[in-house]
Amino acid sequence: MARARSGRHRDNPYARPDVFTQRAKAAGYPARSVFKLEEIDRRVRLLRAGMRVLDLGCAPGSWLLFVAKRIGPGGRARGVDLTPLEIALPPNAQSMVGDVFAPTTEVDAFVRELAPYDVVLSDMAPSTSGTRLSDQARSAELVARSLDVAERHLARGGSWVAKLFMSDEMPKLRARVRDLFETERVLRPEGTRAHSTEVFLVGEHKRR
Repeated sequence: MARARSGRHRDNPYARPDVFTQRAKAAGYPARSVFKLEEIDRRVRLLRAGMRVLDLGCAPGSWLLFVAKRIGPGGRARGVDLTPLEIALPPNAQSMVGDVFAPTTEVDAFVRELAPYDVVLSDMAPSTSGTRLSDQARSAELVARSLDVAERHLARGGSWVAKLFMSDEMPKLRARVRDLFETERVLRPEGTRAHSTEVFLVGEHKRR
């Protein structure tokens, strides 16, 4: 049995907890992705006390927890995901189960209540199929739709961050970000696994 598990670890780089996973658990976060947001925040000065932040695809909750700490008790954070969170959130953060891209009346009201937001975040990724081109296309679609949300709910001067699997769609997405924001960046945080093709697109200072 031990040999079989070891084999799966060799085939699947996500199966074995790495140093970032261990650090996240020790700090009380459910996933290592928190360190990606931490680095992005540090590099672009994304989050400040008192902000309103919307987290798209917020499960398992690491980004929402980090945001809540950074914006402090005077800030407000909301997250939406198809999967319910299994962690407790502080009073300045709330989550709701739903599809933010096809919202019910309840989800729409939940999101709109705090709009416009200072920051819109998306760490969403498609459930991988094993077909690279398909996964890349679905990732690009998620990024495009998160930009749609930012256009509707992000305040002028606000910022947006979204994860993307690099593909031929990337130049078009970057062009759209440049059209919507004064500053566009592509970041690859240190916590990204070596084999991964993911990057984070960042838009700063929404134009309108």
